[in-house]
Amino acid sequence: MSFPLGLRCGSAQPVGGSDAFKREGVFSSVLGVFTSAVRLMDERSLIYDWNTVEYDFKRDASNHPHGVWFDDETLRDGLQSPSARNPTIEQKIELLSYMEQLGLQKVDLGLPGAGPFHRSHIDAMLTHISENDYAIRPGAAVRTLMGDIEPLVEMQAKHEMEIQASAFLGTSPIRQYTEGWTMEKLISTMEKAVSYAVENDVPVMFVTEDTTRSNPEDVKMIYQRAMELGVRRLCVCDTCGHVTPNGVKKLLSFIDEEVIKDAGYQRRDIEVNWHGHQDRGLGVANNIAAVEAGADVIHGTALGVGERAGNAPLDQTLVNLKLMGVIDNDLTLLDTYMQKANEYIEVPLPRNYPVFGEDAFETGTGVHASAVIKAMRKGDDWLADRVYSGVPAGDFGLKQVIRIGHMSGRSNIIWWLEQQGIEAQDDLVAHLFEVAKSQKRNMLDEEIHAAVAAFSAS
Repeated sequence: MSFPLGLRCGSAQPVGGSDAFKREGVFSSVLGVFTSAVRLMDERSLIYDWNTVEYDFKRDASNHPHGVWFDDETLRDGLQSPSARNPTIEQKIELLSYMEQLGLQKVDLGLPGAGPFHRSHIDAMLTHISENDYAIRPGAAVRTLMGDIEPLVEMQAKHEMEIQASAFLGTSPIRQYTEGWTMEKLISTMEKAVSYAVENDVPVMFVTEDTTRSNPEDVKMIYQRAMELGVRRLCVCDTCGHVTPNGVKKLLSFIDEEVIKDAGYQRRDIEVNWHGHQDRGLGVANNIAAVEAGADVIHGTALGVGERAGNAPLDQTLVNLKLMGVIDNDLTLLDTYMQKANEYIEVPLPRNYPVFGEDAFETGTGVHASAVIKAMRKGDDWLADRVYSGVPAGDFGLKQVIRIGHMSGRSNIIWWLEQQGIEAQDDLVAHLFEVAKSQKRNMLDEEIHAAVAAFSAS
């Protein structure tokens, strides 16, 4: 590889002595470039990334209204989970603050049509957004009824800010048959609601429920009519968790070519949203496929909380897109947000949940732990985070944890003792090794301390 001008391979000294650089700051800067170059070499030589073989994510910025954005649905669609607890307004505001700090661009604050209690919570969160000058853009879900949109007209005037009306209407044949609807009725219903919103300067995101099971001609007809009425935000929904990544790409290509461009609109003038669910466990994969297919806004919820099997997990989506280099958000607070969502909404957080579960970066297995410990002893956090993990814990405010259990080796025990400031004497290590082998699971710290105390007292 080539090295920065003025540096010898393997040397941290400037060629030509101290006169080579007149200012220490210049040397430090070049040394930083050198270190980064060496790290890049290490990354490429230590990890062969099959994900990038014949894969190149490209996005023509001139063809979109903005970059890849996210709409957090935790406080609306997430709370429709059968097991969800409705948080207090103070807790909702705290969750909202994490969304803001994570750089999420949009949030669904609730369903005003659900009644005065829900409207009061939406109003309080709008006040918080306004008073704290948040960048996040608020919205609320509404049925395609003027009565649902009226509160947003009032709230916009009160808070002097735009509030997106996410107006939804089911379009799939199975829903039409069940409800006794016709496309003529659906379009008429949409026209009244959208016209009312547009006349009152409420921005509309028109949402077709169950888009992934809807007839192409119906989707085209209703979206194009909505755009004629002034809608510039469309939301494509996998309401029942039916679609696969291939279906996502086919559908979004249809929206681009047959719905938007065929109607004479420029793609960059229409914001395309993608809203997925977890019924087949494909929420994250479908979100990534939507980004690859050119969606402008990706919806999701904390920990995937939502109807039935849940919404597409926004947290896992963010992690994957960060690792893919699609976004550069600082996600070190994402774990805190997930833990608070778990606490306030009472959505389960399994120990083996990706990234944010308790077991995600813990190991008690001897072979695994030994490799991680060797990396730690090199003082190399980058290496320790990757030698046995596909997700670097440090990038998300977390760290690798070594446990002791029936699958552990002596290196686990020695490392644990050192971290506790306890001398790793051979006989103590041997004793703990025997204790660990008799366990049915990894030991808790207090259990290990008790074993150490019992040995010392013997």
